[in-house]
Amino acid sequence: MSTTTIPVRTPSAAYDVHIGTGLLATVGAQVDALLNGALTSGKQRVFVVTSPEIDRLWGTQLDASFPTPPIRLIIPAGEQHKRFSTLERITEELAQHGADRDSVLIAFGGGVIGDLTGFLAAIYMRGIRYVGVPTTLLAQVDSSLGGKTGANLAAGKNLIGAFHHPIAVFSDTATLATLPPAELRAGLQEAIKSGIIHDRALFDFMETNADAILSGDQAALTHVVAASVRVKAEVVSADEKESGLRMILNLGHTLGHAIEATTNYRQLLHGEAIAWGMIAAIAIAARRGTVTPAEAASMDAVIRAYGPLRPFTADAAELVALTAKDKKNRSGTRSFVLPVGIGSAVVVRNVTEAELLEAATAIVAEASAMLQVPA
Repeated sequence: MSTTTIPVRTPSAAYDVHIGTGLLATVGAQVDALLNGALTSGKQRVFVVTSPEIDRLWGTQLDASFPTPPIRLIIPAGEQHKRFSTLERITEELAQHGADRDSVLIAFGGGVIGDLTGFLAAIYMRGIRYVGVPTTLLAQVDSSLGGKTGANLAAGKNLIGAFHHPIAVFSDTATLATLPPAELRAGLQEAIKSGIIHDRALFDFMETNADAILSGDQAALTHVVAASVRVKAEVVSADEKESGLRMILNLGHTLGHAIEATTNYRQLLHGEAIAWGMIAAIAIAARRGTVTPAEAASMDAVIRAYGPLRPFTADAAELVALTAKDKKNRSGTRSFVLPVGIGSAVVVRNVTEAELLEAATAIVAEASAMLQVPA
């Protein structure tokens, strides 16, 4: 088994992201080693937070890696469960099982599981340790590292949360084989984002190797995951608390989050909404001249190559209004990420409502036209 290890080093945390095939069978032993044998000796307890689907597919394999099977805390799949009510329930369950400050959580699943588990770890007894074991491509390339945890409010996505890093992340790319095709494609949109904002070589690789990547080729997927993690690790290490550079990781997220909110998180997967948001951002960048027409066309084409983009129903003016509630905003001013060529991006705070409305109107119109095409 070949494993790639990528370090994440920030002012408040230092940990490694391990990427490879067959890692699930080693998680328990590696976590025990991180805890200096405390699991084997029975001095510390492990709780796995997961969904029924992931537990059914991979739970037995994860359990077998631990000296004693961990206690399960189950969260239903879906963004609609990423709420305070879910967090309160599993916090009560954790307390009822006698978890203390030395207990360790395992975030075993996709982005919702990872965000909620990290938030739970941040607030339970004012902070306990957790380990990321992401099983979706979206989580492996993006959300499992960097320390951003949280939950959604009715007013918007991730409006509550905390910075709380894992002590390690284990990304077993074998788990990607059970992902539905739409989930795989949605996760790949976040990898495309990483290439656009910070790694031209990753973008070029995804442009050239789309067939292998989309067919689930293990070597190609592992390359994409590792390259995406390197991008995020580098950015997070330079700007842990999103005061500047780290905001570039939000390319496509301003309008993407608005699409998710206005559709109640039910019409699109996260990566699909981000894809539409990136198309809009690229259009704004092209009109502003921060990218050439050829660069804009290339980025747009790669995003669509990893589709098909699924349609959604929304009002463009409502999308623009929702961007005013985005958590990246400062002093009432929108923060917006625009590509600068391919492989670089910039955060601007002067994108006007007119520009946003024009871009939002274009993607809403395209999505609406797709809905009207006979099957």
